[in-house]
Amino acid sequence: MPENQPGRGGQNRRPSSGGGLSAGGGRPGGPRGAGGRGRPDRGDSTRGGAGRSDRRDGAAQGTGDSRGAGPRLAPKKPKLPEPRIAEGVTGKELDRSVHQQLRTLSKENAEGVAQHLVMVAALLEVDDFEGAEAHAETAVRRAGRVPAAREALGLVAYRKGEWARALSEFRTARRLSGSSHLLALMVDCERGLGRPERALELATSPEARTLAVEDRVELAIVISGIRRDLGQLEASQQALEIAQLKGSARKPWTARLSYAYAEALLALGRTGDARDWFARAADADDELETDAAERLAELDGVVMTDLLDGEEEDEDDVLGRREPGGYGRE
Repeated sequence: MPENQPGRGGQNRRPSSGGGLSAGGGRPGGPRGAGGRGRPDRGDSTRGGAGRSDRRDGAAQGTGDSRGAGPRLAPKKPKLPEPRIAEGVTGKELDRSVHQQLRTLSKENAEGVAQHLVMVAALLEVDDFEGAEAHAETAVRRAGRVPAAREALGLVAYRKGEWARALSEFRTARRLSGSSHLLALMVDCERGLGRPERALELATSPEARTLAVEDRVELAIVISGIRRDLGQLEASQQALEIAQLKGSARKPWTARLSYAYAEALLALGRTGDARDWFARAADADDELETDAAERLAELDGVVMTDLLDGEEEDEDDVLGRREPGGYGRE
């Protein structure tokens, strides 16, 4: 599995805009469909006025099959239990753009979906992927055609490393919202699936030229990682030498871009330059999105020790792992 992608290699990607729920996302033609979940399978029994009349006439005369007496509707699926909304969550915490998407729903449903989307973002922040997935799937069941709901489920799948599912969701994001803001994540999913050529093709598609600055930076980071996977170390460095790398002002992407550039330099054997860029990343990383401080310490020869490591280990467990002579197994 490729390393050093957003969300891996110590960079711990955190979705932007409150969990990435400020604009669309989704899954094309998946098991849930796009808004058609729970729709009865009407078959032929509700089509064709003549055929319907013939069956009713046959049933009335006692000569037809009694099953033709009326339309055959599939039984409704039972409503699944929904995960609990934390106290204080109202749904109003979402970006205005998401509330605009939710206007297609009834007021009650919109409020409920908004609360589940807030819960997705909150649980992703603390790496509770199972909890986030439950809320995201609930949002999709209730609002399958709302881009933000589909994006939420895609982000959960992405954070779990379920690349195929995430890619499917992100593709629907583009279809439902008309936005390509998830392109970097889609490229990274292709990379995670072991398809670097397809990833690079997607990264150089016309949509890439329409991305906002922050999304272009993320795309450059992913492209650099792909080039490094392929052993193209100089190309990996060059992919990151964009205007945003040279800026002195601190931006939301500064820490991640500096970190990625340090990684590219280190792969080329330029340890001194890599150290400088790890230092820049650590200085800009107020949100602790990277492990730049630890990497910097490693290059400086500092050994980081967790003084609490193993403190709670049961003594019996330790003894149980020893050989009869008192020596631990290798």
